[in-house]
Amino acid sequence: MKRLLYILIFIMLSVSGLADEISFRASAPSTVEAGGLFRVRFTLNTQNVSELNAPDFKGFEVKYGPATSSQNSLQIINGRTSQSSSIIYTYVLLAVNPGTYTIGSASVQVDGKTVKSQPVQVKVLPSAGGGSTNARGNNNDNYHEERLNSSSTSSSQSNSGKDLFMTATASRTKVHEQEAILLTYKIYTLLDLTQLDGKLPTLDGFQIQEIPLPRTKEFELEHYNGRNYRTVVWSQYLLFPQKSGKLTIPSITYEGVVVTRNRHIDPIEAFFNGQSGYVEEKRSIVTPSLTIDVASLDNKPAGFSGAVGKFSIASDISTEEVDANDAVTLKISVKGCGNMKLIATPQVEFPKDFETYDAKVNDSFQLTRAGLEGTKEFEYLVVPRHAGTYEIPSVKFIYFDTDSRTYKTLTTDAYTLKVNKAKGSSGQNVSNYTGQQQDVQQLNQDIRFIKKGEVEYHQLGSTFFGTWKYWASYILPLLLFVIIVLLGRQRMKANANVALSRGRKANKVALKRMKAAKSLLDAHDVGKFYDEVLRALWGYVGDKFNMSQETLNKENIEQSLASRQVPVEYVQQFIKVLNDCEYARYAPGDPNATMENVYNSAIDAISKMEDNL
Repeated sequence: MKRLLYILIFIMLSVSGLADEISFRASAPSTVEAGGLFRVRFTLNTQNVSELNAPDFKGFEVKYGPATSSQNSLQIINGRTSQSSSIIYTYVLLAVNPGTYTIGSASVQVDGKTVKSQPVQVKVLPSAGGGSTNARGNNNDNYHEERLNSSSTSSSQSNSGKDLFMTATASRTKVHEQEAILLTYKIYTLLDLTQLDGKLPTLDGFQIQEIPLPRTKEFELEHYNGRNYRTVVWSQYLLFPQKSGKLTIPSITYEGVVVTRNRHIDPIEAFFNGQSGYVEEKRSIVTPSLTIDVASLDNKPAGFSGAVGKFSIASDISTEEVDANDAVTLKISVKGCGNMKLIATPQVEFPKDFETYDAKVNDSFQLTRAGLEGTKEFEYLVVPRHAGTYEIPSVKFIYFDTDSRTYKTLTTDAYTLKVNKAKGSSGQNVSNYTGQQQDVQQLNQDIRFIKKGEVEYHQLGSTFFGTWKYWASYILPLLLFVIIVLLGRQRMKANANVALSRGRKANKVALKRMKAAKSLLDAHDVGKFYDEVLRALWGYVGDKFNMSQETLNKENIEQSLASRQVPVEYVQQFIKVLNDCEYARYAPGDPNATMENVYNSAIDAISKMEDNL
């Protein structure tokens, strides 16, 4: 009996599996047309139900229902058996008057407990008054699930007629430089649109980032200019204007394919002859241009970070007490929404006795419809060399606030760092040629060991004085000293000229960044690869002409290169690489081939520019 009981328990557990949580869901189209029929479904993930209490379908007429259907499934995966079942209650409703209505909660009794569905909202649009497409759509579930297979990007307002067109809207048409603009392209159609192809042109004066949208397009009903259209947002972009003035978003021509009824073929004859009663027809959709009025960022305060948006700042130090020659990490985090990629590295005034390294930048932000939102962290590694108490002053972060249209200044905390004497030091200090102090260790003892081994003898009367070796021992060190002094003075002059030193190192720094980009290319890291190539290109011209990153744009790059008599073809090639790099990240196609082309073009442009300059 015990054995039989165990077997029954095992069979029950293996068939039933883990009990799912009871769920009761309602589903209905979000928009319908007045005078049209549509379905409302209530789905329960169990069949152990006693009764259904339907909601009050206020604002609608119930034409049919409830129709009941059930589903059962049994799965065996890796020896584990799971079973699921559900029951669906379907109502067919008639939309009577335009307006927005809420279908309340339905309830059922499951194992003596009451389970309710969530309310759903349905918007009833006015009747199209002669439109023949929407009535069919309201009676067909696939009307709200139609798919468009296309990989193109954007478009604007169309001139292809009232049955098929597109609109373009900008979240704002009057902005400041670097202020994010949301550009939206939307399709309106009364036809059966099956394909749409087009290409977004290069927008001069804008930095563009595409907002990812589902590749499967789901249409919804919308009442527009007295008619009910099927609509879908086709593409969206974030634009960051890089210069002031009136900037134009040009018109685009899209090529679409629609399916229409073939009026020249008799449907009965087409059926018996195996012909199709529908034909594909190409339609061109031309979008109008948009004009964006961009105001310049005038009266920039000293230390402006280049950030435009809404931000906050915080700082943190790894420790406030450390031994000499041990590393300390200072982190500054900028959090907010705006042009996060173009924020310059904050300048921290560390004590002179600190050995400092370039800040490490960590980006953690995502693309939203308001701009790049997230955190940009700057990590500074410093090594204090000598004992004492040091002050690390606060850091100012100046940005342009898009709400108040003013410059705002944020300040981090100041830190007091106590540096203890390094372990194992003798405590004696001397000043070296840089004015810094370093510990001196005793290298030899005052009494040395007696020398042992063979004794070297010299012939009596032979002398070193007056020989060529004697004079060479004086002349060669003197010549070497003069050469070292001359080279040292020349190097000190070169290092004193910051702009000259920065320009000489521009190619070395750019090639180092391109080497890092090559590693990202091999790792197929698309986002970080394009960021690194852009840093190399922008950083090269910034270092070469001693220009800060926030003042760099394509116009002053062209002017600076022209003033140095760089050939026009080299300038155009360099600007083209910048544009290709900014566009290639979001362009369709094979990312590996595009990354390889961008990398080779950037190397070639930098090499030609360096040879010419």
